[in-house]
Amino acid sequence: MSSTYDFDRVIDRRNTDSIKFDFAEAFGLPADALPMWVADMDFPAPEPVLQAARAAVDHGIFGYTGVRQDYYDAVTGWFERRFGWKTEKDWIVYTPGVVFALSMAIRALTASGDAVLIQPPVYRPFFQMVEKNGRRIVESPLIYENGSYSMDYDGFERAITENDVKMYISCSPHNPVGRVWKREELQTVGEICRRHGVLVVSDEIHCDFTWPDHPHTPFIMAAPELADRTIVCTAPSKTFNLAGLQVSNLFIPNKEIRDKVQAEIDNNGWSGLNNVGLAACKAAYNEGAEWLDALKDYLRGNVVFMRDYLRENLPTLKLIEPEGTYLAWVDCSALGLSPAGLHDLIANRARLWLDDGNIFGRQGEQFQRFVLACPRATLREGLDRLARAVKGM
Repeated sequence: MSSTYDFDRVIDRRNTDSIKFDFAEAFGLPADALPMWVADMDFPAPEPVLQAARAAVDHGIFGYTGVRQDYYDAVTGWFERRFGWKTEKDWIVYTPGVVFALSMAIRALTASGDAVLIQPPVYRPFFQMVEKNGRRIVESPLIYENGSYSMDYDGFERAITENDVKMYISCSPHNPVGRVWKREELQTVGEICRRHGVLVVSDEIHCDFTWPDHPHTPFIMAAPELADRTIVCTAPSKTFNLAGLQVSNLFIPNKEIRDKVQAEIDNNGWSGLNNVGLAACKAAYNEGAEWLDALKDYLRGNVVFMRDYLRENLPTLKLIEPEGTYLAWVDCSALGLSPAGLHDLIANRARLWLDDGNIFGRQGEQFQRFVLACPRATLREGLDRLARAVKGM
């Protein structure tokens, strides 16, 4: 399928104000570091999305924009076709991004000093949004054993009861460890949250990137009895490489909770989507499925390529086999380096720009996160740089 699309084409993204490519020195990295860090893709969006965006640009007027029924149809239709999840128009609250949505949910539904539970190593903004909004982080770390991750259910419940936790932020599929939580796993943590009256905010932005043997289950489908206390955060941004167009879609079945979140959004002065982003979102969900399926085939090939490369050339590094996302979480502990030493190896000797694992929590100190959403030649170049640096230690 992927032969229809040229994912091998390398596109020069420098001098486009790309955070990924144009700000290495601002982040303290060498100017020539190869960027494989922030989770956007080095592929253009699918052609139907580009056509919709061009039409919006060609119209030439960028006034205030509202949403109509076709937006709701596009969003709800996508989740029903891809996941068998029947949602309702009234559940949807749109925002410019999932991180913004996390902040709004925290502010709307908890009070200053309340405890919010996360499961590190996990996406850095989970820490940041809790702390920046004056709430208290409570950790229930994932269990890392035999090269894979699982949830610590006893520790999860103990963390809730001992800290009077009010909200749990779930990452599903999990960034950075690549787990796609099984329905039974989500049911278990959902039941714990139900017993203790904990609100659930489920970040499912990577839901479209899972492999056939690891299907994604929306949290509300896994734990329907908790639907009236759950927010599911989604977006076309990761799926179709639209992050800069700032469109995210929240599903909030409970009207009282939905109204509180919407009021917080209104109170913070954000009034609506931009017309290019809205057009792109609708086109992506209505016409992007074939492109996405081809892309997933290609990305799966990148995972296999990286696994084989490490086995043959860098056996001291261990790829945590991702069940979903286009991220690779690599255990570098066998190198015997401190976090600072590992950063120096990657950034200054390999000339690679990766995400240091410690930004995901102290549990990630011996790890590095790679973004695999790039042409295979770019991936090979990055791994070659790493191999030369490690062999030169």
